[in-house]
Amino acid sequence: MEIKIGSKGRITLPYKIRMLLGIKEGDYLTIEVTSRGIILKPKGPSAKETWGIAKIERVEIEEIEEALGKEP
Repeated sequence: MEIKIGSKGRITLPYKIRMLLGIKEGDYLTIEVTSRGIILKPKGPSAKETWGIAKIERVEIEEIEEALGKEP
């Protein structure tokens, strides 16, 4: 696949690539320069962005033992 560098060095990622990688407007990419060229990767969410997503409730030891088939 070939893309053209536009004004100010900008490139446009083709629609099919954006859809395949789940990249949408406002997302960030990381760029890595190698001896063979450049690598663009979607930047995953940071720990700060995902903090608090998982809702972990307090679990009593008896519940764990019951789930393992042990009698309390």
